[in-house]
Amino acid sequence: MAEQDYYDILGVSKDASEKDIKRAYRRLAAKYHPDVNHEPGAEEKFKKINEAYETLSDSQKRAQYDQFGSAGPQGAASQGFGGFGGGQAYSNFGGGFDDIFSQFFGGGGRARRDPTAPRQGRDLQYAMTLDFMDAVFGKTTTIKYDRDAECKTCHGTGAKPGKSPITCPRCHGAGVITSVRQTPLGNMQTQTTCPECNGTGKIIKPEDRCDTCHGAGHVHERHELEVKVPAGVDDGQQMRLQHQGDAGENGGPAGDLYIVFRVTPSREFRRDGSTIYVDRDISFAQAALGDEVKVKTVHGDVNLKIPAGTQSETNFRLRGKGVPHLNGNGNGDEHVTVHVKTPKSLNKRQREAMLAFAAASGEDVKGVKKTVLDKLRDAFEDK
Repeated sequence: MAEQDYYDILGVSKDASEKDIKRAYRRLAAKYHPDVNHEPGAEEKFKKINEAYETLSDSQKRAQYDQFGSAGPQGAASQGFGGFGGGQAYSNFGGGFDDIFSQFFGGGGRARRDPTAPRQGRDLQYAMTLDFMDAVFGKTTTIKYDRDAECKTCHGTGAKPGKSPITCPRCHGAGVITSVRQTPLGNMQTQTTCPECNGTGKIIKPEDRCDTCHGAGHVHERHELEVKVPAGVDDGQQMRLQHQGDAGENGGPAGDLYIVFRVTPSREFRRDGSTIYVDRDISFAQAALGDEVKVKTVHGDVNLKIPAGTQSETNFRLRGKGVPHLNGNGNGDEHVTVHVKTPKSLNKRQREAMLAFAAASGEDVKGVKKTVLDKLRDAFEDK
């Protein structure tokens, strides 16, 4: 089976810049990533896209690919190019043997794409900013964006109702103009896109063009769409809405709309996937004696039992109090980290209690020498 052209896989020309290649890869990867696209064959397509990008994004690998193809130097030589100096002669013509005969003698080579074949419309992208809690629990909202839609007057034909495109009189429906001239190597045949019909093989007479789209077959519109954001979406994730992109050509389906979510951070919660993380301060007494404290969760406040002897930075797990899983199978968990706060200053009774505690523990704690302010405070408290 003939190898696939990496440039064709990414949909770029052979003289595409690094920026064009990266842009094409990001668009296709977003469309066919297995986490987003569950259609049959999407995963295999994604692998081919990655393979093509890994080669074309590396200048050395790309140069070797342009010269020898994906088989490498050994593969090129083994396929019958040795008589022309191996891979070197192959690269001088900028393509394979089929391309040489296609360019100079009109035979072999890749089949030209049928300009009249249905083609899917362009995919579009929409960035949606979500509040933290809306991302957790989902919401239904309405968005507005610009797109090319099929003309409702002519239904995409570009002709007035009752009229139809006719065969291009210049190329006779071929979509290309073929010219032949003699060379020392024989007749050289070249083909160029027909300037009359722009390669479609059809034209619409000026008087027959649709009054709404003026023969284009589509119109630019401000489209309004209700979107149901699923519970559990995260920052950077995207959702694909089929056939909500630009209108197709020649009766092809519309492209898709990809909604990319941007989630605003929360002041109270930290999120990692479906897991929520929060911090809770407790006093020394609560940590030593145990207590029950209120803790915030995305589902509301809950009571958390603090066992006696809890150490600072201890983590507690609240099952099912995290973010709903995108697949709809329950919720993640919330992790609460408690921090034992040491008071920055003590009054007289607190100081005495702490010294008594230290003495009961067998600790010889002298304490910090009292300042003049401490002594004045103690004097007023004694009164």
